[in-house]
This record gives sequence, C-alpha cells and structure tokens, in this order.
Amino acid sequence: MDFQEFVNNIEPMTCVISVEKFSDGSYGNIRLVAGNKAYVDSIENPENVSSNQMLKNKFIPDSPYENYIPKDLNFEAACYQCAIMKKPFHTYIHPERYSFWIDMYMMPLASSEPNKGYCTYTQEFTLEKNSERMSNLSADISSAVLKTSFKLKGTKDFKKSMDEVLADIREICKADRCCILLTDYKERKCEVLCQSIVPELDIIPMETHIKNDFDDFFDVVDTWQSSIAGSTCLIIKNESDMEVLKARNPLWHASLMKADVDSLVLFPLEYNDEILGYIWAVNFDTDNAMRIKEVLELTTHLIASEIANYQLMNQLRIMGTVDMLTGVMNRNAMNHRVDWFIRSSDKKPETFGVIFADLNGLKQKNDKEGHGAGDRLLKGAAEILNDVFYDGEIYRAGGDEFMIIDCEIDEAELVKRVEKLRRDSEDPKNISFALGYYFDGGEGDIRKAMRTADERMYEDKERYYALYPERKRK
Repeated sequence: MDFQEFVNNIEPMTCVISVEKFSDGSYGNIRLVAGNKAYVDSIENPENVSSNQMLKNKFIPDSPYENYIPKDLNFEAACYQCAIMKKPFHTYIHPERYSFWIDMYMMPLASSEPNKGYCTYTQEFTLEKNSERMSNLSADISSAVLKTSFKLKGTKDFKKSMDEVLADIREICKADRCCILLTDYKERKCEVLCQSIVPELDIIPMETHIKNDFDDFFDVVDTWQSSIAGSTCLIIKNESDMEVLKARNPLWHASLMKADVDSLVLFPLEYNDEILGYIWAVNFDTDNAMRIKEVLELTTHLIASEIANYQLMNQLRIMGTVDMLTGVMNRNAMNHRVDWFIRSSDKKPETFGVIFADLNGLKQKNDKEGHGAGDRLLKGAAEILNDVFYDGEIYRAGGDEFMIIDCEIDEAELVKRVEKLRRDSEDPKNISFALGYYFDGGEGDIRKAMRTADERMYEDKERYYALYPERKRK
C-alpha cells in the first residue's frame, strides 16, 4: 500500500503509524510513516496550535514518534492495541504538556509484514473542553461512569460514597488495592482520603505505609507529575514500562519495588488547573489496560469535581463555625449547639458540664503591647483550654470569653480541672482565667447550666480582683 497516497485522500489531520512487533509479544520502534498535509502542517506550521509545542518542527517520513512528542507510554499502548492487536481506539484527552484538547481516532490497517503492524492516527484539536466529545462513549464505559456519578451526586456522606466508588474502581481494574490521596501543594502535605484493598490480601493500609516507610511522603508525591511526563496519566503494565519509570524516577521506582508493585495506574485529580490529589490502582488487570484508562479518564473528572465541592463546603463550614484566630469553635457554632440541646428531638447526653472561662488581662495587654500581643494571649488561652478540656467542645463566646461544654466528664473530674486552672491563674507568669462551672447530673437544662456557670464566673472574677486589685482593668 502507498501510505502517502492513502493519507492524502483523508481531510482531517492523519498519519500512518508503524509498530515493530517482537516474537515475545513486546514491541520496538513506533514510527510516523506518512502524514497528510494537514498533519504535517500541525507539526511544521508555526501558526498551527500544536506546532510550537512539538519537539521538532520538520516532519521526516518514517521517523520515530519521539522526534515530535516526548516519549508517552499511553500513546504507545494505544498504537500497540490498534496496529498489533487490531482494535480500533478513540479517546478525547488533554495532555498536561499541551494547551489544547486532542480528539484521537486510530484504525488498524492490514499488514503483509509479519513483524510490523500499521494503523491510522487521526486527530482534531479543541482549545476548550467539549462535553459532547467527552460523552461519546461505549455502553460499558458509560455505565461505569454513570454509576460513579449517581453515587457521588447529592450524597450526604461524602467519605462513605467515595469508599464505595473506589471499591467499584478497584473491581473494574481487578487491582489488589486502590487509593485516593489528597494533596496540598502550598502546605506540602498529603492525606489518604480513602482506599480499597482486596480483603483476603495481607496488605498494610496506605496511612501505615506512609508513616513507617517515608520521612516525608510528599517529597515522593511531588515527583509524580514529572513521571507522568506531560501525559494524562501513568500506566505501568510490564517490566519494560517499569524500566522507563526507573529512568525517569529511580527513587520512586525503588519504593514501588519494595512494595511488590508489578503494575500501576496513576491519575492526577485536577480541577480548574489545580491538582487536588491522585488516584491509583496497584497490580491491576494489564490485559484490560486501555479500557481501564478510558473509564478512569472520565471518572477522575467527576471525582475531582466532587472533591473540589466537598473541600469548598468544608471551608465554608469552617468559616461559619470556627474562630479564625484561636482555632476553637465560634459563637455561631455555640448558638447552634445550645439550640440543639433545647430544641432537638435527638437523644441528649445523660450528664454534662458547662464551663465559662473569661481571660483576665486582655485589655491591659492590648493597651500596653498592642493587639498583636493580645491575639497571642487569646491563642495561648485557647491552647490551654484545649489541653485541659481535651474531651470537651470549646467555643469562643466573644471577646475574651470562652465556653466549654463537656459531655464526657464526671463532676469530680470537672471540679478538679477547674480548680487547677484557677490555681494556675493566680501565678502572674501564667495565663489567667476567671472561671465558673455547672454540672448537670440529669436535668438536661442547658440554659440553667449556662446561666449558673456565667454567674459563678463573674463571682470568681470579683474574687480574683479583690485579691489582686493591681491587675484590674482600668
């Protein structure tokens, strides 16, 4: 077949690709055999959206594909599936190294050469994501993506739903384990959101692996994007792929070998051009790699969107319930909690303690040393209350006043802790509180508890200033 004549009769950007096949089932060189004018222009024409992002700008027939794009294991897998396995391939992707989306179509071609397969490669570029192209899916992939969507949309328990979704993904991948890791690149932190492990396998949880085997796991995570090398994901199917990873990232490769990882799928979770985390599957069904890639390319968009929404709602909840200066809960949260005690039909604690703690000396600190010093005093006060009432709910009621509701403490322990705080408050070197408390032994009257504790706090403040008049506000 005259491949050049063949592609010249196709209008969209198209080339013919050859894949060298070895007797053991592996492959060698992948070459761009011939390209039509539209395809050659996509490489050589400086005005073309893609040409200025290619490695070289001169197309030479039968050249290795790496002359024009960086080595890409996903691209190689698609070429192998089409040219050698004779399976058509289509995907719509946005590789990180490009500023545009690529709609890719591959069709197998007949070959008279026993050690070489051929396929066509047709591409279209879109500068913006096209939802219609993304939804052009086979029935089984559509089913998998819809299943994920239904479980995530409108869920009341985000983490439970994510556990279910991840278990489904592990089943699709037929993997030993799957995990979603959230990342914070500003703080250089990461945390496991959820994981799914084949029950019969004796595999340590990812949290334990991170804690025991790494000084700072984020240092490893920070290398993943360079290992993906501008593609949409990283798929390691065999020893040959592992060697590519070893060359790119020897430290990570060594840790994978230590963890008995033979195959790996790793996708970044991106939303609005920000990486929120990663999802991966370990020791998966490599014979089904391309379908797994197609499913995850879309489900990761859904998962990333839901994670972004969850994090936003969590931030709004924190802003609405947490005092930004001290980190304890704010007055709004306190009012909601008190209202719950009064109005909710939920089962209430059988006993509880209420403590009011008014910080002595804040005005003097602000007046003499400035509000920065006063803020540090408030933070220190909150830290002490957190240490002492570690099993309680601590609220900044306003200004220099804190309230604690403790549903886990008995009366003797409550008295013991309050008295220790009161003794410590008499040392001028320590942070000082005026304190009042009430223990409800079964009445369930939160308003009475608050009123009594507040009255006792003011009595304690008068007692304190009677003993130390020089410390009284002026």
